[in-house]
Amino acid sequence: MNKLVVSNLKVVLLCLSMFFLSACATTGALDERDPWEGFNRGVYSFNEVMDDLIFNPISELYNFITPDFLNKGISNFFSNLAQISVIANDILQFKFDQVVNDTTRLLINSTVGLMGIFDVASSAGLYSSEEDFGQTLAYWGIGPGPYLVVPFFGPATVRDAAGFAVDRGVLSPLMYIDDDLTRAGLLSLNYVDFKADLLSTRDLIAEAAVDEYDFVKNAYFEKRASQINDDPFEGFPEE
Repeated sequence: MNKLVVSNLKVVLLCLSMFFLSACATTGALDERDPWEGFNRGVYSFNEVMDDLIFNPISELYNFITPDFLNKGISNFFSNLAQISVIANDILQFKFDQVVNDTTRLLINSTVGLMGIFDVASSAGLYSSEEDFGQTLAYWGIGPGPYLVVPFFGPATVRDAAGFAVDRGVLSPLMYIDDDLTRAGLLSLNYVDFKADLLSTRDLIAEAAVDEYDFVKNAYFEKRASQINDDPFEGFPEE
C-alpha cells in the first residue's frame, strides 16, 4: 500500500472518529423515532464530508465522461440485477401477482433488453414493484426500530439496515461472482452510479431545507411508509 493511500485512510479515520466523538455531546433526542440523534447527526455529517471530498467529485466526473445513453444503460443494468431480490421479496410477502409481473419484467429485460441495459419492460407497462427485505420484515410484523444513518449510504432504520444487508448480500447476484476484481469493480461502479443519480437530489434538499438532517429523516419515513403500504410516493429518494 503506497504512502498516498495510507495518508488518505488516516484522514478518513480521523474524520470518522471526530464526528462520532462529537455525537456524544448532543442533548437528548426530541424525536422518539430517533433516540440516537447525536450519533446519527455525526454520521450524517461524516457522509456529507465524504461526499464533498470524494464521492461528489467522482460522481460529477462520471456524469461528465459518461454519455446519457450509457449512464442510463448502466443504471438499468444494475436495476435489472436487483429484480432478483425484488422477486424473492414478492414471494416472501405472498404477493404473487407481483411475482408474475416482476419475473416477466426480469425475463424481458434480460433478453430483449440485453441484460437489462435497455428497460424494454417499462415501455410495455411492466414496472418494478420495488419490494425489499426491509418491507418483507415489516410485512411479517417486525417494527422499524430506531432511526439509523448508515455510513456511506445514509438514512435507514435498524430494520431497514438489516434488510439492506440481505438485499445487497445474500440476494445480490454480484456477491456470487467468483473473481474478486470483477466483483469489486462492479460493486464500485454500482455505488458510483447510485451516488451520481443523487447529485441533483442533494442540491434540491440544500435549497429546500433549513435543517437538512431533519428534512431527510422525515422524507425517509414518509417514503418508507408509502412503500410498505404500497402507496405512491412523490418525494426525494434516500441517499
